[in-house]
Amino acid sequence: MNRKQFLASLATLGAAPSLLQSADNQLALKQKGHQRLPLKRLKYWQSLGYGMFIHFGMSTYDGKELSDGKSAIELYNPAKLDVDSWVQIARDAGMKYAVLTAKHVAGHCLWPSKHTDYTVANSPVKTDVVEKFVNACRKYGVLPGLYYCSWDNRHLFHSATPSTAPRAPNYDWTFPRPGSDVDYAYTTSQYQSFQTAQIVELLTQYGEIFEMWVDIPFVLGEGYRTFLYNKIAELQPNIVVMMNTGFGDGSQFEKQKLSYAWPTDLIAIERDRPPAAGHNPWRTIEGKNYFLPAEHCDPIGKEWFFAEGDIPRSDAALLEQFNQCRERGANFLLDVGPNKDGLIPVDVKNALMRLRKNADL
Repeated sequence: MNRKQFLASLATLGAAPSLLQSADNQLALKQKGHQRLPLKRLKYWQSLGYGMFIHFGMSTYDGKELSDGKSAIELYNPAKLDVDSWVQIARDAGMKYAVLTAKHVAGHCLWPSKHTDYTVANSPVKTDVVEKFVNACRKYGVLPGLYYCSWDNRHLFHSATPSTAPRAPNYDWTFPRPGSDVDYAYTTSQYQSFQTAQIVELLTQYGEIFEMWVDIPFVLGEGYRTFLYNKIAELQPNIVVMMNTGFGDGSQFEKQKLSYAWPTDLIAIERDRPPAAGHNPWRTIEGKNYFLPAEHCDPIGKEWFFAEGDIPRSDAALLEQFNQCRERGANFLLDVGPNKDGLIPVDVKNALMRLRKNADL
């Protein structure tokens, strides 16, 4: 063997461990995924299993789930408001986390936002519901989550909405709209600045928030959604972010991600059930592996908000739904609507307690 051959053989021997190390690194990356949060954090979220969704706000009073944003602010008047009891009921029902609608389609804010006058601060009952909710969560050992709806009929800033927009609104967008994004209704950059400012309030004024639930995110477009997702993560690095797709059992998420709900840490299964074969959390998006757990949300009755005459579904139906979620690998976020007095109705409370007993929680 001459000197050149000898040196070449040494180089080959030196390269072998490097190649093996590179392969190991690629395998490790594939196993842990490309998602922002570590697997440990997301599996902890999965381990909680069961949470309370709380729909409360102007829609409780005007009777419209998709309120037009024009209801008089005086209409919101929960004379016996007891936010503490909501969370105590969640705890007693075996729920480990709770998500409150800080702002829904009506645009009415359950905290005294500085960016609009359509808030509890100018309502007959001025209680900062978000503050009371977060404090009660800490008191009872329930992890707090906040819901924010991107469809806002009060604060349009010349935005299109899902009900009024043409297929391709002609706006001067601040953020790019790649691919199929151009086919959907959008918010203007002015509204996007408004939403950013309100999200900053929610994530800087109330301490650590466990889950941020963004509804109707497709009106934002992928460009701003990506900005917003990164902003939320910057403000609270450990927070789990839900961008709600609003349809299906989660199995078709990859096909709709750009138009609806990407980026996100979770896959939403709204009203539908997880697939019979079980939720597959490992998804390939743009050639990369992501671990995306599922959360199934559904009202305890028929309506998200309180409605006269709406009663909880049967004990058997609720137990079947709970078991299906857990057996199929999805968390169950069961919604209740406090009534116009600001209290969870007695029949709802009793149904929750029976479900805890029946599910052996």
